[in-house]
Amino acid sequence: MGILGDSLQRAAENTFTRPVPKSAGAQMRFLVRQYKGSTREVARLLGVSQRTVERYVKDQLRHPRKDLAARLTAEVRRRWQPKVRQRARDQAATSTGIVIETRARFGFTAAPGTTDDARQRLITQHLPPDYAARLFEAQSAGAAEQHLREIAAEGLQEVYFKDSGRRAAGLLVEFTDIDYAEFDY
Repeated sequence: MGILGDSLQRAAENTFTRPVPKSAGAQMRFLVRQYKGSTREVARLLGVSQRTVERYVKDQLRHPRKDLAARLTAEVRRRWQPKVRQRARDQAATSTGIVIETRARFGFTAAPGTTDDARQRLITQHLPPDYAARLFEAQSAGAAEQHLREIAAEGLQEVYFKDSGRRAAGLLVEFTDIDYAEFDY
């Protein structure tokens, strides 16, 4: 993914109500339960042998090498508490909205006589539920990072720069460079 896609994923992970399993054995047992007891499928998912998965499940192996530990943690986090994650997304998309904090360079297309120089800004802004819904739909559909940037820039354009239609009528805003971006439900 990209900066915005990863940030949306981290925001979803912040909604967890229980901690993610920490030990390699607990993580492996969780994945085996997710695949209905199939150690073969988990082994295929992680790129290891079926016997290796069985050893982690029985706690005969405890410390995976770095690349396996990273894949294992990523797969567990991707599958952890899907109903809690979905409930938080639904609430953000229908009633509460989403907060974006970003340090980025914004490009402007504005009326004659105003500056359109790209400037770096630090912005923390609440976006209404309709923009949250559009971001979630685009992410679910596997949209490219550029599409997520366009949705977020449009939301910031309307809410932050145009003050919900009270000023800067002809202004168009786009992300030209993102230093970082964080979302929160």
